[in-house]
Amino acid sequence: MNYWLFKSEPSVFSFEALKAKGKAGTQWDGVRNYAARNNMKAMKIGDLGFFYHSNEGLDIVGIAEVCALAHPDTTTDDPRWECVDIRAFKDVPKPVTLEQVKANPKLADMALVRLGRLSVQPVTPAEWKEVCRMADLNPAP
Repeated sequence: MNYWLFKSEPSVFSFEALKAKGKAGTQWDGVRNYAARNNMKAMKIGDLGFFYHSNEGLDIVGIAEVCALAHPDTTTDDPRWECVDIRAFKDVPKPVTLEQVKANPKLADMALVRLGRLSVQPVTPAEWKEVCRMADLNPAP
């Protein structure tokens, strides 16, 4: 299993909105960055990702699960852009703020710290475990 981080402004699409989509989930569309697109192309069904509220909140609030492999993004006719489908997996008991992530030496190399604007990011197993610890969450699904 691989781990990821999905960023969204809560006023545009929040974790609550993802939960409202139910088991079917929704496509993670509108991404127009090659690195983020390539991250989605590498995803497998069942991979998990932190759901991060960007710009407003600045915290990890939930966990999403990849429920469909990369496919054409239906919000554009440009064949270069693909997306995956995700669904809500679980809330984190204790949201983890960007400030807390940046203050943790174990997370100094995390993409969230180094590549702040990248909307879909890889998370290493060690980073996953540490953020789960900070969130009072068991790192195992």
